[in-house]
Amino acid sequence: MTRTSRALMISAAAVLALSACNREAEKADRPAAPAPGAPAAKITPAAAAAPLTFANATPHASVKLTLPEAIKPYPDLHARLYGEEVGKLRQFVEGAQADRTEAGGDEGLPAYEKTVTFAAAGETGKLFSLQRIDFDYSGGAHPNTLSTGILWDKALKRLIGAGDLFRKGTDLTPLDQALCTAINTARRARVPDARSISLSGGGDFTCPRAADTPFVLAPGTVGGKAGGLVFLIGPYQVGPYVEGSYEIAIPHAVFHALVVPAYADEFAGQLTRTGDVSSR
Repeated sequence: MTRTSRALMISAAAVLALSACNREAEKADRPAAPAPGAPAAKITPAAAAAPLTFANATPHASVKLTLPEAIKPYPDLHARLYGEEVGKLRQFVEGAQADRTEAGGDEGLPAYEKTVTFAAAGETGKLFSLQRIDFDYSGGAHPNTLSTGILWDKALKRLIGAGDLFRKGTDLTPLDQALCTAINTARRARVPDARSISLSGGGDFTCPRAADTPFVLAPGTVGGKAGGLVFLIGPYQVGPYVEGSYEIAIPHAVFHALVVPAYADEFAGQLTRTGDVSSR
């Protein structure tokens, strides 16, 4: 064998060895293939890390969503609220466009506006609470602002309401009456000659029932516990629009015996603020 032939054979062997090394390195860099029959990994909505804000503006409408930093430890709730609210806001924008189409143009129709803001309201060992504030202007004499409450069971990862918080079949009249009394006190503070309302009605307005009224956890004097509940009363609900809305804090002592055992220990201490705690 000539010296040239031996050199060519050595070079060829080196190329083959290097190619084999490169193939092994590529295999090592590739993600491992799932085992036969194993289900493919799923990316849940929570894992998608939903943003805290969303905004969109067109010539016909502007919308905005804001979620608090406090929601980040609860990705399932975060993803759920973000997805639901963004869907509603997109529908609002589409509705504004549809109104223009029906009216035959923009003449006489100002741009619509909708802003949804979630604010952290209270938190205990088991429960996390948010207040949802919805500002809506869809034409008319004035915009409307409504507040509702979100109560989240952190361990069960689900929303709960009055039907989950209070014992089934329990008479909530003591709580209803306490709420009604506090509403009348708050109304007289704003309008001294306001006529009292009652649970039974008999006038233009009636006191709302607690089970049918949105609420959030109320801060208390004991860390990690709620001092009570804040009931969110919207405009027009207990008085004329000019009175505005009310946020009525009721101490847990009024309703503690009515709470289901699973959540009874989430309430303790005294309220840090009582009566009408709205910012107005």
